[in-house]
Amino acid sequence: MIFPDIDPVVHIGPVAMQLGPLALRWYALAYVAGIVLGWQYAVRLVKSPTPWGGHKPTATGEQVDDLVLWITLGIILGGRIGYILFYMLVNPEQRMALAASPLDVFKVWEGGMSFHGGFLGVCAAVIYFAHRNRIDLLKLGDLVAPVAPIGLFFGRCANFINGELWGRVTDSPLGVIFCNDTIRQAHYPYGCPAGELPRHPSQLYEAALEGVLLFAILQVLVWRFKWLQRRGALVATFLICYGLFRFALEGVRNPDKGMPEFPLGLTMGMMLSLPMLLVGGWLLWKALKTPVAPPSSAPEPVQP
Repeated sequence: MIFPDIDPVVHIGPVAMQLGPLALRWYALAYVAGIVLGWQYAVRLVKSPTPWGGHKPTATGEQVDDLVLWITLGIILGGRIGYILFYMLVNPEQRMALAASPLDVFKVWEGGMSFHGGFLGVCAAVIYFAHRNRIDLLKLGDLVAPVAPIGLFFGRCANFINGELWGRVTDSPLGVIFCNDTIRQAHYPYGCPAGELPRHPSQLYEAALEGVLLFAILQVLVWRFKWLQRRGALVATFLICYGLFRFALEGVRNPDKGMPEFPLGLTMGMMLSLPMLLVGGWLLWKALKTPVAPPSSAPEPVQP
């Protein structure tokens, strides 16, 4: 399958939505969709008494509104800083390009975001917000975890639209040739970075596993097993599942050019996922061995 000829800039009819150097891109819209839908779902969680089993929700709807702003900043700043630290500064070619054009660090609309960096940025935002509002950190993390796959799904779709982070060469019928006129023009005279051979659409694999499947798993735990009452359990499940999915998919995802060689054939994505698996396993063990406390009082009535 030939990669669809998608212009990264959004067009309404024949006119691009662009003002000078600023343009509305599909990449940005994907992030906005993930944040807005995640925000609405988090508000629904705190306003529904069902998953809390008689316990008071971790946060109010107004606090969720405030938290979204901090998480958005964490995603953008953490994702970009993480990409620079984990992928650009370890790559000699990208280090030279960054030194020649240091202002390129601000071009987040062109891609170049690290999930692990964004994850650390979100962690920093949640820690700050929990401390400022005197909310239990792990319980707040349990509220954020079931929402996060929504953003991951749209982020991976954005990677596909941008024609970036493609997979390894394959003869599978699912293979995509990540080359078209738009990509050729953008990289003229060097040609398409992915070449002319079919590759795994690893972005879509990740959208399916890290987005759809992980969201489904966490929703079953929230609504069927009431794990919002188990402190740290949902955070742990998110860390374990994401770590496993990312570790497995690194086998079909093309390694970033210029990355250092790690032992045992590990990639940067695998190395960054290992701590998530270890921390997630420890948190899950701790959460499951701790009995669920009985509700101290009836839940507060939900305002219509």
